[in-house]
Amino acid sequence: MHRFNRLGLDGLEDLGGQGRKRRITEAERSRVIGLVQQPPPGRLTVQADGELAAVDEAGPPQWTLDALAAETQRLGIEVGRSQVRRILLAEGVRWRRTRSWARSKDPDFEGKGPGSSSSTPARPKARQLSAPTSSDR
Repeated sequence: MHRFNRLGLDGLEDLGGQGRKRRITEAERSRVIGLVQQPPPGRLTVQADGELAAVDEAGPPQWTLDALAAETQRLGIEVGRSQVRRILLAEGVRWRRTRSWARSKDPDFEGKGPGSSSSTPARPKARQLSAPTSSDR
């Protein structure tokens, strides 16, 4: 009948082997996650002679889900784009590098100057509508 009736408190423990089996191993999942930590093959890097070069100029300059899925396929790991996304989200891994447009690694780059004068309001104040008084009529 019910496991609890047959086994008592031991019947409340989870049974192993329930649900769908994973298609890839933990080692393969780790390799997918590890790809994000490596520079993409198309990213330009400064070489010893000062020149910019990429490992694979035809490769992606940034990791995207499509690029990660293609690279995992090349490594022999059979996963699709959506599964790569689920793996990375489950691990809390960011695959996109956010970068501000206002920052530069160029030593000659001058940042934004000081902000507006403190006497200048950040935005126009909303007009206050007042109720008509008896003198307005």
